[in-house]
Amino acid sequence: QVQLVESGGGLVQAGGSLTLSCAASGIIFSRNTMDWYRQAPGKQRELVALITPGISTTYADSVKGRFTISRDNAKNTVYLQMNSLKPEDTAVYLCHVFSTNYWGQGTQVTVSS
Repeated sequence: QVQLVESGGGLVQAGGSLTLSCAASGIIFSRNTMDWYRQAPGKQRELVALITPGISTTYADSVKGRFTISRDNAKNTVYLQMNSLKPEDTAVYLCHVFSTNYWGQGTQVTVSS
């Protein structure tokens, strides 16, 4: 049974930082590309960042230079470091195993102006 458990969301002021974590189980984590999506109310779910087993990364244009995705294969965990947060970053952030239907439950990030 695959489980993805996110943590680290919360309320932060604009300009602040948060780090999200996603602990995975039930998959061979080191062999999987992992990604973070976000969904704001009334908007489509969008890809935020992706990291391959070989540590190649991809970012949405809206977060480049502010967010960093990383992984720790020993801990089966993927991270999203978010700096210089903006109110438009407010959303539910979801962890996902690339090219599968495995999703976490999401963690709320709210950025106040």
